[in-house]
Amino acid sequence: MQNQNLKLKTLNFELWFLIFSFQLLVIFGLCGCALKVVEFLTPEGPPSDTEIAESYSQTELKISTSADVLTTIHKPDYELLSQSKSVIASFGQKKKGRKIWLNMVAFDENELTTMRKYFFIIDEKPKSLLVLIRPRRKLMFDCEMVLQADVLDEPYANENARRIAILKRVLENSRKDIKEVGPDNKMIVVCGMLINQSLEASLVELNSSPVLASGLSEPAGVEFSHITLDKGKIQMVVADDIVSIKIRVDSLVYPFGDPFSLED
Repeated sequence: MQNQNLKLKTLNFELWFLIFSFQLLVIFGLCGCALKVVEFLTPEGPPSDTEIAESYSQTELKISTSADVLTTIHKPDYELLSQSKSVIASFGQKKKGRKIWLNMVAFDENELTTMRKYFFIIDEKPKSLLVLIRPRRKLMFDCEMVLQADVLDEPYANENARRIAILKRVLENSRKDIKEVGPDNKMIVVCGMLINQSLEASLVELNSSPVLASGLSEPAGVEFSHITLDKGKIQMVVADDIVSIKIRVDSLVYPFGDPFSLED
């Protein structure tokens, strides 16, 4: 009889502990969800993505001078300015470092007019309704550059080979420009690494199946797998000697409407 009572008490305790544990999980789960909602509804503060991109939009290839760029590229309240002989870069961060961005412009060393411009943002805590269900990071990279004559004049087997060669040159130029100002600010090096990873990942996709390069200029671009950030899309348009690149990775791949739009 005593053994039966002991077993009953043990069973009751185990049942109570199981129910208690379940209640704790529910409570903490709801609290976690509530914190995510509060975080989502809390404004992240200036500058907005649109404000960060203003300098990039205002800078014109072959026209804007270093003096023109210096008046727009740097927001002293939010950003750090770095310069070399031929490159100007402005780096900023917020959300306790979970969001970082970079604007960078490279110039012709003789005429001091803009030859290449870059705009980059990565946000580990993007504000999107999908974030409440599945936390995601977003990466956005835009660049425009005047291409060197050698890459344009080279005879290629076909148009897809030409597109891939141009994208490789974009990667080479971005590496060179980051190297110019990287020693002044290690976070510029971090941005450069993330930019290069995205370009390299897209090249892996195109090299494995060159026919995909035919879709680079299409509105939907070409999808690729990023080494750390899930799926991405790249769009590349070449007009005369100017190439324009847009890359969106993670949460920005899936918005309704234009996949390459600037989300705020």
